[in-house]
Amino acid sequence: MSVLVTGGAGYIGSHAVKALRASGADVVIYDNLTAGHRAAAKAARAPLEEGDIRDTARVADVIKAHGVDAVLHFAAILSVGDSVKDPLGYYDNNVGGALSVLRASVENGVKHVIFSSTAATFGNPIETPITESHPQRPINAYGETKLAIERALPHFETAYGLRSVVLRYFNAAGADPDGALGEDHHPEQHVIPRAIDAASGRDSFSIFGVDYDTPDGTCLRDYIHVTDLALAHVLALESLRAGGPSASYNLGNGKPLSVRDVLKSIERVTGRKVPAAEGPRRPGDPGVLFASSDRIKRELGWKPHYEDIDVIVETAWRWRDAHPQGYAK
Repeated sequence: MSVLVTGGAGYIGSHAVKALRASGADVVIYDNLTAGHRAAAKAARAPLEEGDIRDTARVADVIKAHGVDAVLHFAAILSVGDSVKDPLGYYDNNVGGALSVLRASVENGVKHVIFSSTAATFGNPIETPITESHPQRPINAYGETKLAIERALPHFETAYGLRSVVLRYFNAAGADPDGALGEDHHPEQHVIPRAIDAASGRDSFSIFGVDYDTPDGTCLRDYIHVTDLALAHVLALESLRAGGPSASYNLGNGKPLSVRDVLKSIERVTGRKVPAAEGPRRPGDPGVLFASSDRIKRELGWKPHYEDIDVIVETAWRWRDAHPQGYAK
């Protein structure tokens, strides 16, 4: 049996594909290449089936053709700010598309789903670090769309026997330590690659908000290496296939870092100054988000291997320096 990875040509998805292949799994990627890259699929060493997740018939055909028994669902649009401006598009893709994948899965014998979720489902935290029992009160459409699917999954298990693991990421960062895979969004909105580009003279950098109730006024976030995220997906799938229960887990390093902390790390690693302008807050951004990942460590034996921010930044810098224009088209 094989694993279908929707969005497997994207940033986190391609790293998960590589980890799955290393574990011995047969993998097929499903991606419309809007944000994903053909070169990433090739580097992850898995076949690519092109298609939109909202095309249920196409998803079903791929599931049948490849004998799929498990789905890792990454495919989504994911900008907090854009979701505030375009909630219709976010609900159409992130909810409608996910339900399309779930329909195709249920109707074609898929037994296990790993769902890519987000810390944005928690909204403004009432306590930190954020555990899985923390109230989920999103403050943007992106978080709402992910939470909608989280809430649907237990009903799919009750009605159809589809077991699932929800993995809530905090801030994915870094690049494949082997150098094969990296982060390449257009436009790029994540702090580390944007700041690296600014340090390299390829782009400008703005700090979105300097008046938060934090030590230096900038947002505090929890940066987790993308390879550590990928490993969590392998462990989650192994748990389900071994008969483990459906579950939800938070994934982070549990170490809050400010935007200015990250800029200092980039300057240490690259030896270059990051020119940074100060700008207003982005709509929908909480001031502080960092995780407790104790549950997944305890229940699945997961542990991060790349905890230090300088190590995370170094992998991102190495890939970005070798691929200044991103993946070759």
